Amino acid sequence: MKITVIGAGNVGATTAQLLANKELANEIYLIDILEGIPEGKALDMYESMPIMESDSKVYGSNSYEITKDSDIVIQTAGLARKPGMSRDDLLVANANIVSACINEAIKYSPNAYYIIVSNPLDVMTYVSLKLTKLPRTKVFGMAGILDTARYRSFISMELGVSMQDIQALILGGHGDTMVPLPRYTTVAGIPVTDLIPKERLDEIVKRTAGGGGEIVKYLKTGSAYYAPAAAVVQMVESIVYNQRRILPCSVLLDGEYGYNDVVVGVPVVLGKNGIEKIIELKLNDEEKALLKISCDHVAVTIKEAMELINK
Repeated sequence: MKITVIGAGNVGATTAQLLANKELANEIYLIDILEGIPEGKALDMYESMPIMESDSKVYGSNSYEITKDSDIVIQTAGLARKPGMSRDDLLVANANIVSACINEAIKYSPNAYYIIVSNPLDVMTYVSLKLTKLPRTKVFGMAGILDTARYRSFISMELGVSMQDIQALILGGHGDTMVPLPRYTTVAGIPVTDLIPKERLDEIVKRTAGGGGEIVKYLKTGSAYYAPAAAVVQMVESIVYNQRRILPCSVLLDGEYGYNDVVVGVPVVLGKNGIEKIIELKLNDEEKALLKISCDHVAVTIKEAMELINK
């Protein structure tokens, strides 16, 4: 197994380290345009492997040639948010960065699975799909797992119970229009609506939607990276070990939920063949209305991104 991580910033470097710690690949390649940064971080990781009792080998480079025939490519490169910025504010800069990275990666790894992390995530996943010309089963985004993890964390904080007992799902775009589903959220099989009053649950849902912004506000000069990296690694594990986990991922819809040609988060079966199945939940009228708002917003932003790229 050979995995490439594009971008040696906080998200990319943390992802590479977690992949190596879990020994999810024989070879892990960290790529960045900054001279010396990927090489230095990769060597530092490599030297930590004896302590972690892992035989993963980590290499860094400015050249994509070293990534030839990767099995999985993880795209993290891009500008991070600053306080007051939305994910959509990154559109112009990151559309150019992601396009350049994906165009290089696909030259050397035309058969890889591509996991997209760069923001605005759903839009960058769509852009990557168009650039690689790969099927939607092989190019998908991370967001839903991260959003669901935040949601589960906040519920755990509220109830003072183990996070392992909390199951939840979030649909839609990665951002303020995401659609948490309290109706599909349980704690050890108990509906969360039986445990948390609606008013308080609405506050938790709102905090989940703004979870990334809350961290940006604290950090001031960067955005979240520990949880995003962990989310990526969960996806990689499901592919490498063919776990066929049901995970919320950003994927191109082709009639599912009544939408076409838009990338948003939905529950999927993720295994050795990538996206093996898209699961369609039965939504009530309120949930359908919220999903429409989210899909419409992502569709508009996708159009803007493609216009920028095609200029």
